[in-house]
Amino acid sequence: MQRPQKYGESFSEWFSWIISEAEIYDYGRYPIKGTGIWLPYGFQIRRRVIELIRMLLDETGHEEILLPLLIPETLFAKESEHVRGFEGEVFWITKAGLEELDVKLALRPTSETTISYMESLWIKSYKQLPKKYYQIVSIFRYETKMTKPMIRVREVTTFKEAHTVHESFESSEEQIREAINIYAKFFDMLGIPYIVSRRPQWDKFAGAIYTIAFDTIFPDKRAVQIGTVHNLGQTFTKVFDVKIQKRDESIDYAWQTSYGISERVIASIIAFHSDEKGLILPPLVAPYQAVVIPIYQEDAKDMVIEYCNNVAKALRENGIRVYLDLRDDMRPAEKFFEWELKGVPLRIEVGVREITNNTVTVFRRDKVKREIVPAQQLVERVHVMLTEIAQALAARAWKELISNIRISKSIEEAAKILKELGGVVLMPWCGDERCVYSKMQGIEGVDVIGEVMEESLKKLNISLDLFKGTQCGFCNNQAKAVIAIAKKY
Repeated sequence: MQRPQKYGESFSEWFSWIISEAEIYDYGRYPIKGTGIWLPYGFQIRRRVIELIRMLLDETGHEEILLPLLIPETLFAKESEHVRGFEGEVFWITKAGLEELDVKLALRPTSETTISYMESLWIKSYKQLPKKYYQIVSIFRYETKMTKPMIRVREVTTFKEAHTVHESFESSEEQIREAINIYAKFFDMLGIPYIVSRRPQWDKFAGAIYTIAFDTIFPDKRAVQIGTVHNLGQTFTKVFDVKIQKRDESIDYAWQTSYGISERVIASIIAFHSDEKGLILPPLVAPYQAVVIPIYQEDAKDMVIEYCNNVAKALRENGIRVYLDLRDDMRPAEKFFEWELKGVPLRIEVGVREITNNTVTVFRRDKVKREIVPAQQLVERVHVMLTEIAQALAARAWKELISNIRISKSIEEAAKILKELGGVVLMPWCGDERCVYSKMQGIEGVDVIGEVMEESLKKLNISLDLFKGTQCGFCNNQAKAVIAIAKKY
């Protein structure tokens, strides 16, 4: 297959090409639409992403659980707004063996109803709170739009959902702030840039008081949601009778939050950290942080391989994930091509010249540049290079995101910008969602992202002063906030 271009309208083709050629994810060949299979190399990337979010949750007091995949209709249908929000996306099981089921079973699209039912049995007092649960599982949603690998699928195989319970609204708000900080740290560690915004009420999670979302911009200039945080208030606790005794000995319904991410995180790693040669994986999640490749004529084979073994051993003993590529059926140039495609951060080349000089040649994937390193300094230099690569990838990704953000003072101009250039447009806004909703109805293919949070603007190096004293770009009233609009997935 000819390699498509990464940017512009060919991005979807490029993405399908890279996940196939780099042996990450086999999509579209299993005979169920919207499902994919993680291949060994891709599974290792996925595993390390999961390990990272698991670490961040565990160190902030979250506890991992595993809830049932099946939800009875009697349970799922209890919260009316929630079921309306998901009714077009649910897979239902109506038959088991030869028998029709008395109660239909849903394949979980999310687990608010399940966890709330169980919390009504588990939690009785403020002394047990706050309680922070999470699970990393598959969820199922009948995606009716055009499916896309990792981005829009019917089985989401890497769904991390956290569910928390609190004594008060104030405590739940503190949890929202903690969740935002966890996700910001998570995406920062992966070098994925983002915009944090509060979704409009018509686009919030079904059953939530409000939703905060993390979005990024892919190379086709479309915005994609990569994480969400919801304050659920007492919506589900009232339906499922999750009552607690409070500190003042009164009885009230508990407060809840939930927040989730999916394999869109891995899609974002691929989308941002790549070039015309293939992937450039962040060292934190790369299956191999370095690959050692021997280069020899047959008469020097044993000597070169022994030297390579010693190099690989030294790196492994110092915590570096290394692959020693001893395949005889491939020329070094073919190995170079393969590992550049797969995004290994460092390639270590060893031939007779390196042995003679007691050195190694280190190739940095991000710079596409070689460096001669004395063997005795290799471990230290590799650690430094891996840190530099992580920082360089993040800086490049943020630069790319920011280059696709523009400012406009009118919806007409913003719509024109998005039609011609894509990306995200920031606009001054009065804070009234009704004025936005009415204007957006007549603009095809453009959606509201949400009210951009002040901390997010600072991270984007955008000053609020640019919007102060201006009129709302939708209704011309005094602007009070900043809203983002974009073409979305």
